[in-house]
Amino acid sequence: MMHGIPLIGVAVLVTGAVAAVMSSSDQRPLRYPPARKSEQADDYHGVKVRDPYRWLEDPDSAETRQWVQAENALTFDYLRRLPIRDRLRVRLTELWNYPRYSPPFREGPRYFFFRNDGLQNQHVLYVQESLEGPARVLLDPNTMSADGTVAVPTASASDDGELLGYGLARAGSDWEQFRVRDVSNGHDLADELQWVKFSAISWTKDDRGFYYSRFPEPDEQTSLRQANHDHKIYYHVVGTAQDRDRLIYARPDEPRWLMGAEVTEDGRYALLSFHQAGEKNRVAYIDLKDPQRPEVAGRVVDLIDRFEASYRLIGNDGPVFYFRTDLDAPRGRVVAIDVNHPEPSRWKTIIAEAQDTLESVDLVRDQFVALYLHNAYSRVSVFDLSGKHVRDWALPGLGTISGFSGKRADGELFYDFTSFLHPPTIYRYDAKTGRSSVFRESQIKFDPSPYQTEQIWVASKDGTRLPVFVTHRRGIKLDGSHPTYLTGYGGFNISLTPHFSVAAAMWLEHGGVYALANLRGGGEFGETWHQAGTKLHKQNVFDDFLAAAEGLIHQGYTSPKKLAISGGSNGGLLIGAVLNQRPDLFACAVPMVGVMDMLRFHKFTIGHNWVEDYGSSDDPEQFKALYAYSPLHNIKPGGHYPPTLILTADHDDRVVPGHSFKYAATLQAAQAGPSPILIRIETQAGHGGGKPTTKLIDEQADVWAFSMHHLGIDPMYDTPH
Repeated sequence: MMHGIPLIGVAVLVTGAVAAVMSSSDQRPLRYPPARKSEQADDYHGVKVRDPYRWLEDPDSAETRQWVQAENALTFDYLRRLPIRDRLRVRLTELWNYPRYSPPFREGPRYFFFRNDGLQNQHVLYVQESLEGPARVLLDPNTMSADGTVAVPTASASDDGELLGYGLARAGSDWEQFRVRDVSNGHDLADELQWVKFSAISWTKDDRGFYYSRFPEPDEQTSLRQANHDHKIYYHVVGTAQDRDRLIYARPDEPRWLMGAEVTEDGRYALLSFHQAGEKNRVAYIDLKDPQRPEVAGRVVDLIDRFEASYRLIGNDGPVFYFRTDLDAPRGRVVAIDVNHPEPSRWKTIIAEAQDTLESVDLVRDQFVALYLHNAYSRVSVFDLSGKHVRDWALPGLGTISGFSGKRADGELFYDFTSFLHPPTIYRYDAKTGRSSVFRESQIKFDPSPYQTEQIWVASKDGTRLPVFVTHRRGIKLDGSHPTYLTGYGGFNISLTPHFSVAAAMWLEHGGVYALANLRGGGEFGETWHQAGTKLHKQNVFDDFLAAAEGLIHQGYTSPKKLAISGGSNGGLLIGAVLNQRPDLFACAVPMVGVMDMLRFHKFTIGHNWVEDYGSSDDPEQFKALYAYSPLHNIKPGGHYPPTLILTADHDDRVVPGHSFKYAATLQAAQAGPSPILIRIETQAGHGGGKPTTKLIDEQADVWAFSMHHLGIDPMYDTPH
């Protein structure tokens, strides 16, 4: 057994096998499990598209389960025979075994924070009565399951710090169950809220209840793959049953909207945000009138009634709301909107658009703390309420700030700072003195001094310049000899920035080069950069990644025989697309939980929300663009593909596993070269969030063993300690 997956015998795999190739690990025939081909075909605007493995979209059918077992048996048998695998797992365990913290958040006199001692499967929530006082365990999800697959993705304390609302997610699912815990004694109350997804917990000032969002109860048999429609906002009073929750807002005429509510820090307003697809949102508010009596709240009032830009609440002074928006400012600005005079002509720009991308803004005392991205790494500027520049922060180096946590009235802000070579360090910013000091830092058994990070620039196919972070051992010769791991994302306005990774640290120890490319479609350079990698322009993302790969080769870091590529989710789509377009450029590929079927992604769970980035096959013009690059539909029968390890999970209810299942079956049937095409299907896991530490270590050991084997890294290499 491995991860609870029964390894069935090779004889079962040989029966009816449809493909046989030579495994480069031991040169014995590698036979893929049989995968039935149906006659399924669909008509897209006059184009007939075959989908012979449609049956693999149902993860619970007996036929799919048999195929999954057979594929896992083949994959884990292959991985088990790689001589470096066990050594890698031992070293990864050593590296992973260091304490990790979240920035604390304060409610009432209490401070709350998450900590992982090192190898705990899930982070534990602690509470302390003061900043200097001792901490005690408040919530330990590791005690809630034997295999560590229960996680706490959501936690929010009441304004007085006496109650904790939190969410439990099982086996990596996006579905959560909300509960309420008494902070003083650590006991749960009777409250249990079901079928919650994509929701925060926002308490009202009276500490009696909170706003949250949920979907109608789905069919439990298909809850991990059916489309999620009809999100609604509710108000829950602590101590009452869920069926008594008050419906605050619903749009049955707009079943695809996602929505949420946030109570302002002064307790006077509840701000409602509605998303149709992507980050563009509409905004409404409720005047709670008396913060201590939310039941006398007024009606829902539209404030911004168009999906034309993104608006993120920063804070408010009475009826004046501060938002970070990209309206008429692709790189972001701060505006003030008075709800008594909401017409756009009366909006006031507080912080104008700058050359750098404005990621987020927090209010501390009477200061705006603005987090910018400069060439994809963090910088921070402080402004007063009029928008006058006060100071810039001095940061420890080229890295990333995240996790801002603090209240305006408290005058303090916590955050973490990390880089490719240093794990996150928690800092406390004092608005009165303008100084940041180390609050908590972690010690890891990794020496960063022999390594360095640099940023190179490459030109894409159309001449667009893009940055690539490259981390490697100091003083290497640029002779093309170095095994290199290149990753990217390029979508949904998400920015990839410097971050510490235990996996990357191990790669560096083995002489590898770790490269991260900032691609169009991301958010590194604002909304214009994002839009340049969406819909009919999605090919730009793939061109950018190919340019990054060719740039690393041209500048002497690596060669096609030494280059491994990997990406997850939208990044898995990226890897699948470039693998079809340039299979000759890479020595190894690891697409993880990827969106591989670009014609049907919008039919599952929350996929319809991705149409803003991808487009939809329901539109004739967008269908042509999607069909032209869809990883599943551009695999060439008889092609020669490099060694490929596909990763997915049986409980992924964001990018359903059918994407990877159909992709793997198609690629295995098409492969005419000698390289293995394997799929690793994790059980009791989802898209990645909440994955237990034990599973993370095992998965990464397999990825590195597969990659290092096919890049020719000596399996007898003695990892330094």
